[in-house]
Amino acid sequence: MALKEAHDAQSTDFGSFETAHETVFVAQFVDGVLDPHKPMLGPVRDGGHIVANTAPGCWGPMITPEIRGGHEVTHPVAVAGAEVGDAIAIRIKDITVTSLATASGNDQWMEGRFLGDPYVAGKCPQCGTLYPETRTEGIGQTAVRCVKCGADATPFTFTNGYTIAFDGNRSVGVTLPQAAAEQIAHQAKTFAALPEKSIQNPILTFAPHDLVGLVARLRPFMGQLGTTPAIPMPDSHNAGDFGSFLIGAPHEYGITADQLEHRTDGHMDIDAVRAGAVLICPVKTPGGGVYLGDMHALQGDGEIAGHTCDVSGTVTLQVHLLKGLNLDGPILFPVLEDLPFLAKPLSAEERVRAEAVAGQWGVGSLEESAPISVIGTGPDLNAATDNGLARAAELLGMTVPEVKNRATITGAIEIGRHPGVVQVTFRAPLKRLAKLGLGQFVHDMYGIG
Repeated sequence: MALKEAHDAQSTDFGSFETAHETVFVAQFVDGVLDPHKPMLGPVRDGGHIVANTAPGCWGPMITPEIRGGHEVTHPVAVAGAEVGDAIAIRIKDITVTSLATASGNDQWMEGRFLGDPYVAGKCPQCGTLYPETRTEGIGQTAVRCVKCGADATPFTFTNGYTIAFDGNRSVGVTLPQAAAEQIAHQAKTFAALPEKSIQNPILTFAPHDLVGLVARLRPFMGQLGTTPAIPMPDSHNAGDFGSFLIGAPHEYGITADQLEHRTDGHMDIDAVRAGAVLICPVKTPGGGVYLGDMHALQGDGEIAGHTCDVSGTVTLQVHLLKGLNLDGPILFPVLEDLPFLAKPLSAEERVRAEAVAGQWGVGSLEESAPISVIGTGPDLNAATDNGLARAAELLGMTVPEVKNRATITGAIEIGRHPGVVQVTFRAPLKRLAKLGLGQFVHDMYGIG
């Protein structure tokens, strides 16, 4: 199904540039499903701002089967004038953690408590209710109970988990012993700093305590940030790896393999999507529908445990409309220190040395280049890499072999999330980036051009 066909019944009137808002404040959340057919907030003007109070992502929504997507993300905001085939550049101005503590760890699925996919279609094992409303009774991993029949209804529990408390500056965290974890569990909503309209069961209620006394550094980023897909899609599955679970699924959000192209890869879990970076997202539904959530206090590349430290927080974004860029998936301009060593812009000293070599061997001029990171996703890391390489080649008018060479000698393939999100990062010709309308972002980020 083509993108145009997916939207022929939708209105594209999201207000004129004159009536759009300078700032849109967001405190509402979707029910776990990103649906392009539902109303959006805004519109925000080109160059305007979105300010949001986000709720924790993975674990809280995962133990709240009423939330149908595995996450709890903000209500999408339309950008004035955004049409299918455009792109939206998002400057991440600020990310601030508000949670005092969180809990996380490696998960296991609880058989009999979901229909096909525990992230999407939780089911009460006793009364059979799909997406059951739940409440918490006491603390621990049996605390989530079906409102209808009282049965233990969490689709997930921990195999190894921890409770981690943060210092007042949100710079470090320390994992806690059982007594402290249980003390926090009795005040879970307060320590999680849950936004008022969040409906999740806070994961702090489970009081996991397998790791004790471990110190971790905080460096917050957004696990979910992007635009609304072209078809209704559970939020955590808006990516090529998790999205593959929807193909032929038995629940109501099952799709065909071809429909997976309508994703926008907003769920990346890339730790470079943090304050100071610029993320450029495809527009696959009128208005774009910028949404965010799943703030992580910290994470190592790959998120190999499946989950990290999900927190509440406040976020400020600035959006810019890029007409006709026609992206398939996101591209990222990371902050300088997040770039791979080989992808960093040349220093003045390096350039002098390179010019000397060029002169010695008859090279007329050096290529003017700048870093870019193209996101690829797929069912596994090999497929995600192929996807990222193909997207980069299409974007820059190169062959895939040329992109491979550039990523090898001026960049890297970085793992965002295991099993299937990568960054294809390399230095690209500055003229091609400028022709795509990306020159201003390159200049602002790296002082090039």
